[in-house]
Amino acid sequence: MYSDIPNFPVSTVEGHSGKLIFGKLGGVDILAMQGRFHYYEGYTMKEVTFPVRVMYELGIKTLFVSNAAGGMNPGFKIGDLMVITDHINFFPEHPLRGKNFPTGPRFPDMHETYDPALIKLASKIAREKKIRLQYGVYMGVQGPTFETPAEYRMFRVLGGDTVGMSTVPEVIVAHHCGIRTFGISVVTDLGGFDNPVEVSHEEVQEAADKAQPLMTEIIREMIVRSEKIDSGKNN
Repeated sequence: MYSDIPNFPVSTVEGHSGKLIFGKLGGVDILAMQGRFHYYEGYTMKEVTFPVRVMYELGIKTLFVSNAAGGMNPGFKIGDLMVITDHINFFPEHPLRGKNFPTGPRFPDMHETYDPALIKLASKIAREKKIRLQYGVYMGVQGPTFETPAEYRMFRVLGGDTVGMSTVPEVIVAHHCGIRTFGISVVTDLGGFDNPVEVSHEEVQEAADKAQPLMTEIIREMIVRSEKIDSGKNN
């Protein structure tokens, strides 16, 4: 349990059970977080991203992140899986603010934050399994309110395809640490269109649960195959 780990925050969000799980998948050592921490829960950015720092010290080389997100792209529908190709950081506090950790440079470059080889691998697996994938930009915001119709439209104009309240801080810190990152959003609701739709946390969870098996299938296969990327064996 997170509560048993020194200095580890504890998730306060329903559906986040708060367990750190160690194991193997296809012969690959994995570390999985069952529940994450959010800035809107009152934690600082250093607390939100502390687990990534721990992962780095444990030798983690690749980070897979997923989230439930609102869809703003008119081509999306509820239940779609969107591979994150880039993000827009709209949080009021930056996770690298303060003294620079020696894991990376003071001013890290953010091109290809989401690893192109992992995106290519996910696309290949999705084609093999006939799973529909979308691609786009994730907008990271503070929360905890869901977006107003006007905010949805603004974020869409700014270049976002999905919007959510997580992921970006963890990805920034992972990138700063030199950890390869792959991100995927489950589109759990839609906003910014002509017909406004109210959304609740329960509805978001229900949509995420329905899409989870497909997302799990892709990520499970990616973990097994991703070890081959550096060697050039995966085409």
